[in-house]
Formats: sequence, structure tokens, C-alpha cells
Amino acid sequence: MAGPADTNREILRLAVPALGALMAEPLYVLADTAVVGHLGTEPLGGLAIASAALLVGYNVCIFLAYGSTAAVARLMGADQKAAAAHQAIQGLWLAVVLGIGLAALGMAFTEPFLRLLGAGDNVLREATTYFRISLLGAPGMLLMLAGVGYLRGTKDTLRPLWVGIGTAGVNLAVELVLIYGLDMGIGASAAATVIAQWLGAGFYLFWIGREVRRHDVGLRPDLAAIQRLLVVGVDLLARTVSLVGTFTLATAVAARIGTVQVAAHQIAFQTWFLLAMAMDAMAIAAQAMVGNLLGAGRANEARRVGNRVIAWSIGIGLSLGVVLVAGVTAAGDTVPGIFSADPAVIALVGFLLLHVATMAPLSGLAFALDGILIGAGDQRFLAQAMGLSFCLFVPAAVVGHSMGAGIGWLWGAIWLFMVVRSALLYGRFRGARWQVLGVAD
Repeated sequence: MAGPADTNREILRLAVPALGALMAEPLYVLADTAVVGHLGTEPLGGLAIASAALLVGYNVCIFLAYGSTAAVARLMGADQKAAAAHQAIQGLWLAVVLGIGLAALGMAFTEPFLRLLGAGDNVLREATTYFRISLLGAPGMLLMLAGVGYLRGTKDTLRPLWVGIGTAGVNLAVELVLIYGLDMGIGASAAATVIAQWLGAGFYLFWIGREVRRHDVGLRPDLAAIQRLLVVGVDLLARTVSLVGTFTLATAVAARIGTVQVAAHQIAFQTWFLLAMAMDAMAIAAQAMVGNLLGAGRANEARRVGNRVIAWSIGIGLSLGVVLVAGVTAAGDTVPGIFSADPAVIALVGFLLLHVATMAPLSGLAFALDGILIGAGDQRFLAQAMGLSFCLFVPAAVVGHSMGAGIGWLWGAIWLFMVVRSALLYGRFRGARWQVLGVAD
């Protein structure tokens, strides 16, 4: 049994590179935004709409990473490395099928989908160009998700970091050459991302292929294994829909309260998202470690690791919250002023950032429990807990707005969502139903 110091080192060994990889991914969008922004307002507007559309597909298929991590970690814990490689192959098959399917649907329904997301006539052409070219990278993007899930399940978060950094660099370099060097438009930005995605997919295919050859694993699709991954995917999708739905509805309600309020809300939410990356890295460590230990039949150690991840995640949330409060308090309007020059927005952002700061430890608890239960394969309960939390948030937010309550009430509803979510997940963790040992037949 590993001691506390060894457990802490293992958590950090997995979480720190995972954090780097999480931070590398937004560099794709950041690079595209910076470069396309110099092409004009309409291309930038088209990029915003098309990126939002592509994000929908990414969120739908994120289970390829989470589901693969949990399944592979459990198999590795049971010392079934060949079965883990077989699981990776099935994840890749599913990624290809879903990627082609998403690309075909996107191509067929480009205009209605983009208009649904708010694309007007002035940006529709630019959004269509970016979206359709980007769809060529959909299978590559999903192959990367499946590959990341496999490597995380083997407790390797370092190679995904290098892929994330490398592909972000390739994306930027190609983009600069095509747009500034060859004077091409927004389509070149999408093409650069597609090239980077397929390059990243190639690395994962190479690494997984090496394991497949090492363990003499066949390449044929296994429909039963794919079906199991799809079942996990449905549960994780339900969880994701509830989570994304909560924050989307919050933004919609804030927009109906007023322009100043929605601007301040967006700044506060993006700050929360940035802080959440550090806590999400802890969740990734939990997925790999808990799944591995349960596969090895070591329930007590899995709980002990879970407790350590919770402590780390709450501690990180508390530390980040203290830093944020200190910054807002000491700097006055300077911190909010980074994001806006409007005095009304600045004043409200300062208030909402205090919500973000005080909520950070609770967010840390929620993220850690998410990772523990995903690693344990308890996705069905996660979906149910998130769904119930969403169902309580909706009336709290909508009724509050209908009564004329302001942005403070809306953030109170967000607090309700986080408290209920965390309480349900912690209650599950305190019990033993999530501690299913071994590997399913």
C-alpha cells in the first residue's frame, strides 16, 4: 500500500501534465481568434458562430476520452494490458464512425444549424466557410479524444501534453503562413486546425498501434465493446447536457436582465472556467488512479486516493479563491478593468468575482467527485445527480427573473446547483455502491 507522500506524488505526476494539456487546447481557439480578428469584424463573427457549433460536437463526444480512461484504467489495474489495447481499438473505431457521421450531418445542415446559433446574413458566409472546412477534421478530433482516453487510462498524461502543445504550435504556424504569407481568408484558419488535428490523431494511432502489435491484438471492431462504450457515452452525454444547459440558461437569463449584467456575468463565468482547469486536472488524475485500483480489487486504497484528490482539489480551489479575493480587494477596479472599460460593468464584475472566489472550494469538491465516480464507472449516477441539480436550477433562475430579481439572485441559483450537485456526489462517495471491483466480463 502506497503511503500518503507516494499518493500525493502520483496525483501530481498525473495532474500537472493534464493541466498543461487542458490549457493547451484553448490555444487553438485563441490563435484562430487573434489571427482571424485581423481579417475584419465579419470573419471574426463568423469564427465565433462556427466555433460554438463545433464545440457542440466536441461536448457530445467527450465521452470518448472519459469513457476510455475509466475502462482502460480498470483493465490496467487488473493487469489485462492486451484487453486495454483492444478497448483502445474499439474507441478508435467508434471515433471514426462518429466523426464521419458528425461531418456528414454538419455538411447537410450547415445553414440551419448556424442560423440557429445566431448567424445573420452578414456573417453566414464566413461562418459557413470555417465550419465546413473544420468538419474535415472531425474524425481526427475524435480520434484524438479516444487516444487521450487510452493514454490517461494507462496513467500517461505527459504524451497528451506534448501533443497538445505541438499541435497548437503547428496550427498557429500554418495559419500565419496561409493568412499572412499567402493572403488567404478565414478558410485557411480552419484548414490549419484540420491539419493540426490529423497530425495529433496520427501520433495517437502510432502509439496505440505499437501496443496493439506488442500484445498481438486484432484490429477488427468488437460490437459488444463498442456498445458498452456507447452506453457509457449516453450517461456522460446526459451529464454534459445538464451541465452545459445550466450555464447556457444562466447566460440567457443574464442577457434578459440587461446588457451590463450579461457582460459582467460572461467575464465572471470565463474567470470561473479558467480556475476550473486546475481542478479538472485533479479529476483526470482521479479517473486514472481510482479506475486502476478498483480494477486491481483494492477498494480501500481507491477510497483513500479519492479522499486525497478531494483534499487537493478543495485546497486548490481555496487557494485560487483567496488569490482572487485578494486581487479584487487590493486592486479595486484594476482587475475588473482588464476586461471592460464600462464603469457599470467594472463595478458588477467585482461583485460577481467574489461569488466565483467563494465558490471555488465547492467547485473543487464537485470536480474531484466527478473524476472519482467517472473512474469508478459510475456514470449513470453522475447523469442522474446532474439532471436533478439542473431541474432545481431552472425554476430558481427563471422564477427569480420573472419576479424581477437581479444578477445576484441568478448567481444564488448557480450556488444552489453547485451545492446540490456536490451533496449528491459526496453522499454517493461516502457509500460503497461505486466501489465495483474487478473487470466486467
